[in-house]
Amino acid sequence: MNVNEKDALNLLMKYNTDPFHLRHALTVKEVMASFARELGYEDEADFWAVAGLLHDVDYEQFPEEHCKKAPELLAEIDAPEALTRAIVSHGFGICADVEPEHTMEKVLYATDELTGLIYAYAIMRPSGSVQDMKLKSLKKKFKDKKFAAGVDRDTILRGADMLGWETDDLLTRTMAAMAETEEAVAEQLATLIEK
Repeated sequence: MNVNEKDALNLLMKYNTDPFHLRHALTVKEVMASFARELGYEDEADFWAVAGLLHDVDYEQFPEEHCKKAPELLAEIDAPEALTRAIVSHGFGICADVEPEHTMEKVLYATDELTGLIYAYAIMRPSGSVQDMKLKSLKKKFKDKKFAAGVDRDTILRGADMLGWETDDLLTRTMAAMAETEEAVAEQLATLIEK
């Protein structure tokens, strides 16, 4: 059984109101759907998207219980075990001991922190966008530990390793997915904030 996006959005909105957190949830949702299509999991794209949308469902209200409170909240929408497991596993080594196994779980683990870094860089650029971002510039920001200091670079590196990808490959693919979906995220966020 799959969770429909309307139920997922309602759950997200029940526990999240901060536009920053909502934007991050929508960004990861769109990036996950993009990766599902790119990696040959098109039939599971909706499932990947919901995992991205709800991955931080417990973070805003329960930051000290991140990934521990999530199963309880996800039970409100009868989330299948696979969805709950994926969401908990994105905190592996940080706040959870469930290791990502499925490709979807590994992509979520690898891209969560990275989308934050890319967004932080995008909003400080003259264009305010990912559209014209270059890998070389992003790599400089990635190496600069003072930039977006809250982003755990080690998690991103471990995620690339789990997927068997070079770090540059993960950066490039995630940047491309964010560029492709940037407009959709902005439109969805505007709709959510109006509610």
